[in-house]
Amino acid sequence: MKNTFSLTSLSLFSILLLGSSHGAWAQQIYRCAGVGGSAPEYINNPKDAQARNCKLVSGGNVTVMQATPVPKATARVAPSSAVGSSSRADSSPDQRARDSDSRIILESELRKSEARLAELQKEYNNGEPEKQGIEGRNYQRYLDRVNDLKDSIARSQSDIAGLKREISRLPAAN
Repeated sequence: MKNTFSLTSLSLFSILLLGSSHGAWAQQIYRCAGVGGSAPEYINNPKDAQARNCKLVSGGNVTVMQATPVPKATARVAPSSAVGSSSRADSSPDQRARDSDSRIILESELRKSEARLAELQKEYNNGEPEKQGIEGRNYQRYLDRVNDLKDSIARSQSDIAGLKREISRLPAAN
């Protein structure tokens, strides 16, 4: 009887322990709107959540990670190094060399794209390319090739427009 009592009390103790430990792990998390368009903030204090008009997060797990501080040296960005800076004309010789190299590469790609477009337009022949091989007997295959050519021409024109846009963004060549 003594063994039975200790087993029963042990199992009751285990059930109570499991029940209480489950409650310790399940914690209510509240989502608060960020200030001035910043990222939302998550808190676990019900009083603070009520005061800040936060909403209870439910239906999923929340992983909390400690934020790492940003070193002050990297937090500032010098105005001259800002992307899209308007004062690129007086940049360093290294930057001018990189811009020149970029221009050469982009102009080379533009010439290749324009040559490819000319080839595609010649083959397309205003929507009536010459039939090749089996296309004389299989008209659908011919139509598919015509559509592929048309799509390739549109992509090539889009590529050319993008390359011209990128070239126009570079400072004028010296």
